[in-house]
Amino acid sequence: MEDQEFNPLLHLQGLPLFSHVKPEHVYPAVKSAVDHSIQVIKTVVAAHEADPTWDNVIAPIEEADDKLSKIWSVVSHLNGVCNTEELREAHDKCLPLMAEYSTFVGQYKPLCEVIKKLKRTDAFSLLTDAQKKSIDNSLRDFHLSGIDLPDDKQKRYAEISAELAQLQSTFSNNVLDATKGYYLHIKDRSEVTGLPHAQLVQAESEAKKRNLDGLVFTLDIPSYLPFLTYVENRDLRQQLYIAYVTRASDQGPNAHKWDNQSTIDSILRLRHELAHLLGFASYAHLSLATKMAKDPEEVIAFLEDLAHKSKPQGLREMQELRDYAAAQGLEGEMQPWDVAFYSQKLCKEKYAYDPQELRPYFGVSKVVSGLFTCAERLYNVSFRPRFGVDVWHPDVRCYDIYDRFSSKIGTFYIDLYAREGKRGGAWMDECQSRRYRSDGSLQLPVAYLVCNFTAPINGKESLLTHEEVVTLFHEFGHGLNQLLTRIDIADVSGINGVPWDAVELPSQFNENFAWQEEVLNFLSCHEKTQQPLPKEKLESLIKAKNYESAMAMLRQLEFALFDFRLHLEYDPEKGSRVYEILKQVKDLVAVTPQYELSRFPDSFTHIFAGGYAAGYYSYKWAEVLAADAFGRFLEDGIFDEKAGAAFRDCILAVGGASDPMKGFVAFRGRKPSVDALLKQSGISIEPAAAE
Repeated sequence: MEDQEFNPLLHLQGLPLFSHVKPEHVYPAVKSAVDHSIQVIKTVVAAHEADPTWDNVIAPIEEADDKLSKIWSVVSHLNGVCNTEELREAHDKCLPLMAEYSTFVGQYKPLCEVIKKLKRTDAFSLLTDAQKKSIDNSLRDFHLSGIDLPDDKQKRYAEISAELAQLQSTFSNNVLDATKGYYLHIKDRSEVTGLPHAQLVQAESEAKKRNLDGLVFTLDIPSYLPFLTYVENRDLRQQLYIAYVTRASDQGPNAHKWDNQSTIDSILRLRHELAHLLGFASYAHLSLATKMAKDPEEVIAFLEDLAHKSKPQGLREMQELRDYAAAQGLEGEMQPWDVAFYSQKLCKEKYAYDPQELRPYFGVSKVVSGLFTCAERLYNVSFRPRFGVDVWHPDVRCYDIYDRFSSKIGTFYIDLYAREGKRGGAWMDECQSRRYRSDGSLQLPVAYLVCNFTAPINGKESLLTHEEVVTLFHEFGHGLNQLLTRIDIADVSGINGVPWDAVELPSQFNENFAWQEEVLNFLSCHEKTQQPLPKEKLESLIKAKNYESAMAMLRQLEFALFDFRLHLEYDPEKGSRVYEILKQVKDLVAVTPQYELSRFPDSFTHIFAGGYAAGYYSYKWAEVLAADAFGRFLEDGIFDEKAGAAFRDCILAVGGASDPMKGFVAFRGRKPSVDALLKQSGISIEPAAAE
């Protein structure tokens, strides 16, 4: 009986007890923490409106918020990595609570007035830069939460916020259900000739899970991508491709079952209304209020400039692929489900490079160890596995990170493999922030690193493609931003408070190390011979790095321009115009063949369920910063001690406490250049494009 009364979410001492959290714990814990935070805000504001200080107003609120944020972090994390009907229901039941709390804080005028008063006091000048930045951010966020609105409009703001939280969750759930709700059952291996052995084993294992004979292929990336890349049967490639690009839509094998179109329309309509309430011309304008880019014109010009400079090479790459496919006997026009298949064949022919052939060199344990070695040499830190920690799945590993004095500075979890009930993709998130608790003790940062690689089968270690290695380096870059922070004010420590268009800088910067010969020598090791990647394979890998890079660049620019224009040009009278805008963007930047009934926006979770709405351009924006930052290491040495220390001090350690552009200039000695990214991507600028 006693055990039933214990709610692990209400007793978060140290690391969370993930495996003890049950759906019935979720709502009571979140409700209790929200109520507590509201009570604290009302109490401290009433008690100290005449004499506000950091210690008597901000610190107690931060303490209460930290409790809520740790509870919600565990709940939303479990919802993403161990999704069940019951947990999803419990999570979704809390969304209105969280939206209401966020709205309450953002529109509680007495709190806003007290913080304004604190900023006017002499004591403000004595605060640390991080404390000042936190206060400035709070005042900015009050405005963006509608504090200056009349009561009726404030009420409408609250309604929109709650509705958007629910719609975004619905969108995400539809994509998850549509991805899970389809599989391709193949009884005869001869139908999938060309597929690598590792994928055959995986497909057999997938079939056994469903009590089926033969092979099963799903729409999860580790199953879907190799199928499109290697299977010679064109009809089957077409079948799986169409199922993938029509997920959660009115088309394809599950047409209308989890259709997201009306959800998209509602999300765009409400975002536009929200922006108008706050006095912004569009949601794109509102989005930029917390970013580095100054105005929509700057973003559009940036994206179109990159597209203009990349398209001539993209067209050449595509023509080369068409010519090659025709020479290989492809009849008629090349179709979207042919692109990956012939790209891989041409790449192998040109560079003797086949991603699958490198798998034996990238066993997970060797890669993780090399990942750590890289960070150790760059930032003078060390890693130790932490045993006996409660985790949400047996595959999860936990590590502590130590500084050069052997003091622990943070902890992180790694969850690498795809499985049922885990949302697709790869991401990093925070479990808790670095901050001082009310008892004076320092709370260390804790992070989650999540990927969706092929799981080990029959006790054999999972082997990664080099692309998956790069993904792991990317997410670990985010992790280092969280773990190496020296800021101890929660809302600007680690990844918190970093402008969204700078948040990808550490991750994209870190990817570069996975391509360096010096790193690959200790990162790779053949599962049988124990030898690192041979020189000729290494050269092939590096030569192939920029293969079809202009096509890849244009694909990302398509996503970014579509997202930004969708939010910038929304007109309530004309509706969302999703496919009209998508077509215009494709006409401008796309060079690959298109499938007319593709419904890619219906599964674009980054902008309809994640934080990238009118901000997907951030990937490219930050990639320019990352490419230019890495240029210093190419000049001074991959593991140059001074460069590593400067990158840590100017970028990673400062969190959201200072302007990232100032940090970049301090590190690089100048402002960033777009040409650094084009050069690093092997995209030559045509004289015509450079005019």
